[in-house]
Amino acid sequence: MKFDSPAGTNPIDRMTVVGQPHERIDGRFKVTGTAHYAYEHNDLGPELAYGCVVGSAIAKGRIGSIDTRAARRSPGVLAIVTHENAGPLGKGKFNVARLLAGPAVDHYHQAVAVVVAETFEQARAAANLVRVDYVREDGRFDLGALAPDAPPVGGNSDEGSATPAEDRIGDFERAFAQAAVKLDETYTTPDQSHSAMEPHASTARWDGDELTVWMSNQMVDWSRTDLAATLNVPKEKVRLVAPFVGGGFGGKLFLRSDALLAALGAREARRPVKVALARPLIANNTTHRPATIQRIRIGTGQDGRITAIAHESTSGNLQGGDPETAVAQTKLLYAGEHRLAAMRLAEMDLPEGNAMRAPGEAPGLMALEIAMDEMAEKLGMDPVEFRVVNDTQVDPMKPERRFSQRQLVECLRRGAERFGWNARVATPGQVRDGQWLVGMGVAAAFRNNLTLPSGARVRLGSDGVVTVETDMTDIGTGSYTIIAQTAAEMMGLPLSRVQVTLGDSDFPVSAGSGGQFGANSSTAGVYAACVKLREAVAAKLGFNSADDVEFTEGAVRSGNRSVPLAEAAADGEIVAEDRIEFDQAFSEAEQQSTFGAHFVEVGVDMATAEVRVRRMLSVCAAGRILNPVTARSQVIGAMTMGVGGALMEELAVDTRHGFFVNHDLAGYEVPVHADIPHQEVVFLDETDPRSSPMKAKGVGELGLCGVGAAVANAIHNATGVRVRQYPITLDKLLDGMPEMA
Repeated sequence: MKFDSPAGTNPIDRMTVVGQPHERIDGRFKVTGTAHYAYEHNDLGPELAYGCVVGSAIAKGRIGSIDTRAARRSPGVLAIVTHENAGPLGKGKFNVARLLAGPAVDHYHQAVAVVVAETFEQARAAANLVRVDYVREDGRFDLGALAPDAPPVGGNSDEGSATPAEDRIGDFERAFAQAAVKLDETYTTPDQSHSAMEPHASTARWDGDELTVWMSNQMVDWSRTDLAATLNVPKEKVRLVAPFVGGGFGGKLFLRSDALLAALGAREARRPVKVALARPLIANNTTHRPATIQRIRIGTGQDGRITAIAHESTSGNLQGGDPETAVAQTKLLYAGEHRLAAMRLAEMDLPEGNAMRAPGEAPGLMALEIAMDEMAEKLGMDPVEFRVVNDTQVDPMKPERRFSQRQLVECLRRGAERFGWNARVATPGQVRDGQWLVGMGVAAAFRNNLTLPSGARVRLGSDGVVTVETDMTDIGTGSYTIIAQTAAEMMGLPLSRVQVTLGDSDFPVSAGSGGQFGANSSTAGVYAACVKLREAVAAKLGFNSADDVEFTEGAVRSGNRSVPLAEAAADGEIVAEDRIEFDQAFSEAEQQSTFGAHFVEVGVDMATAEVRVRRMLSVCAAGRILNPVTARSQVIGAMTMGVGGALMEELAVDTRHGFFVNHDLAGYEVPVHADIPHQEVVFLDETDPRSSPMKAKGVGELGLCGVGAAVANAIHNATGVRVRQYPITLDKLLDGMPEMA
């Protein structure tokens, strides 16, 4: 199905199943332990073996020699794979660094070996006996030191935030120089880790020359393609299976070393092999969100209208990697005739930087939305009103192009009213509650809407049950449920009469989970397949056309004639398959984005500067909400991640030896239940016919974008201390705290 014109009225608009607050249909499998994750496939027989990865102890250099003799003599060892016996390996399209080092080493904890043994304990013990002699080379590990000489580089997150090295409109320098009120500040965000609950893990089995890998992965077809290319085997010989994924946040978009090493270990040992990356390996061996240094300049008239705005960002990555596209949202979020967006990239020898939830917009808004607050303060304007005054209904970089939907002002107005913003005291440090200084903060939320082709297969059985098959994944987001809701709505069935099977490369290729494109694209693919099934059913039952019939309450009806849906498959199941394909010219004719507003109240201890978040509200405008329960879960999870980014998350870089020091959950802090107060989420009533037949968009990453700045702005309102270097830890507040008396 080609989507090249606005969606008209269709069966989804009935909203009898779609849009309703159904509980997740996969929930019962997870709470009963019957949802099998990648490392939990224990049904592969007694020959199942275990692999343990050895990571590089240097960040830059080469392997002089590897001595595996003691490890091979260790009890239970079945095989050891290094670059010396792995055979010729390629590199996948989405990998910057090679997944197996040797002889060159590209970064710290890059895999140098996998040891396979009868038990995990035996594999781990033997891995500790592998002796590697390295030839260390000097590396580049300090972004601050490298930033002044970093060259201009464009980049693309592959998630809607592409931008060239420099993008201009008008004459920024002249307009900024002439502005009545100006801001010129620099903000920094640190390297961050995904910290998904399920580690990177895979189980691999060879059957002759055919490979099956059960893996923790968001994008089945991308990783299948890259695994085949890395192993130099035909893609059709590789099957990937990922029915349940315990969180990804972008860290599992691409093939990682666990899958490759499980496959290599299984081939060498001639047995099925499990490999899970130990938590200390994940931060350095996989990918992370790169640190940024962002300079923002804003110039306005006395009326608060932006006349000049510039956002420049510097980040670092391995050679061949992309920059963090932190400036992309600034090109679209606020009005202003004269504009500059620019990026620089320092080549570094730290582990690979790549997509982490809302790449680009998340760190970009952490800076931009503090800058907007600072400008409002300079102008003596309310921060909400300053944002409202600078709203635009057209793309500021291409004024001839309108937004398909843009309810930013409504998000801000609705949120301010609901949060009690009018009670905020503009002068910082004035509100106290016992030992706590109390403040409120606001930030706009923005995330581009992206769609990808997505396919599905639907089967109608003689029992009247519809089964959906697609390689779409569920990373805790509710994919099973919204896909079932889509099929149920299209075929006129209750949710209980739909079965969904996901995450298998034997199924039609879907959009996959990432970039906020998964829900809208994958359900649109199911919609397309169900249109085909409706046509086949109508023809089988003797109706003139699927357009002339109604599928409802388990029956097919036209006029006075009603036939049970199951009757169409009485002679055997009916199978239909299709995919949604989005016409690029149509999709780009109008700017498609999602918008929101975050409101946060914090308390800051007057004596210790400890920060406690007290209340949070997010108002989101993101097209049709397919399921308010799963959508709310997405947003509150994103809000929680935003609190982590604001207050605690930071990969500490050892700039001497080139690695992230706090590479486990003991040292890399993330929010826990005690850190998170009541969270409220409001979805505005919105449909976007230009987005897809579902008239939906994504919302999972929108809920993160801007949260960190809302927390930072609330801290400033509480204390009067403006921190521009994330995370906002108490040591950055103490010296500026107001007197307790």
